Amino acid sequence: MPFTLATWNINSVRLREPIVLKLLEEEAPDVLCLQECKSPVEKIPTDGVAALGYTHMVARGQKGYNGVAILSKLPITDAGDRDFVGMGHARHVAATLENGVTIHNYYVPAGGDVADREVNEKFGQKLDFLTEMRDWFHAEKPEKSILVGDLNIAPREDDVWSHKQLLKVVSHTPIEVDHLGAAQDAGAWVDITRKDIPDGPLYSWWSYRAKDWDAADKGRRLDHVWATDDIANAGHGSRVLRHVRGWEKPSDHAPVFATFDL
Repeated sequence: MPFTLATWNINSVRLREPIVLKLLEEEAPDVLCLQECKSPVEKIPTDGVAALGYTHMVARGQKGYNGVAILSKLPITDAGDRDFVGMGHARHVAATLENGVTIHNYYVPAGGDVADREVNEKFGQKLDFLTEMRDWFHAEKPEKSILVGDLNIAPREDDVWSHKQLLKVVSHTPIEVDHLGAAQDAGAWVDITRKDIPDGPLYSWWSYRAKDWDAADKGRRLDHVWATDDIANAGHGSRVLRHVRGWEKPSDHAPVFATFDL
């Protein structure tokens, strides 16, 4: 059976519950993966989503920051989490569908403002997080898996509004792109979004700082959907719901969708 999956950095699931419900009502993905929930698990609002058929949830949370959740119409079982770099952050959770597909939901650290680990501890943590992802995928080769989330890196030149101007800006620096690529290669992950939309500018994040984000269009593709190569051919229908960035009290990210015929 085909299922549709969406990933969205929601930037506070409690604050933005109305637009979560709006997305579920209008688009009705089978699975919605959220990042930056900024809530303990027990305080994630579930009544509204359950009323729409999303009666299954696997999540990890923290008060005030981080947090990842997988909401599903389909039955899912908790497949665990990993505390990357031992930071104690809720940045990864996994769930397995009845068809045996495991969904990994990631929130990679943003990395601060300065792209130098010698003066910016957060940038070093980001690189170490990606290195640990790489090593984990080398050690336990993932199969029949989908990886989604806010990976906080725009890897391709056409994943940012200006490759030249952002080369030294955190999220598009060569060292970050190399680290992400190494993690992707280690797990033989296929970028489903770019498999489906191979050419041209594509963004999923626009800063709150822009007075008119839509007209300025200084975006970056920070949100990703990957699949292991054994199921990648089943992925299709990728799309970024850009208009959602313009909803009332929006997240600065737009949701990214893909469908899998599995």
